[in-house]
Amino acid sequence: MGTFSIWHWLIVLVIVVLVFGTKKLKNIGSDLGGAVKGFKDGMKDGSSSDSAAPTQQVTAEKSTDANTVDVEAKTKS
Repeated sequence: MGTFSIWHWLIVLVIVVLVFGTKKLKNIGSDLGGAVKGFKDGMKDGSSSDSAAPTQQVTAEKSTDANTVDVEAKTKS
């Protein structure tokens, strides 16, 4: 009684396809696959670039906006 048979899962699958449609499910699957691929590429790139981390140059421009807060970034030594 605690587990479902194959027929239960087939009925659930048919209901999901009827509710969402095959095109929507295909788009969700391709988006999920792309996200996983991007995550794997990011993890691979992140582990190899740890030793040579790029530095960023920030230019000092005075903003005329009154809501801008001017801060100075310091590196931890």
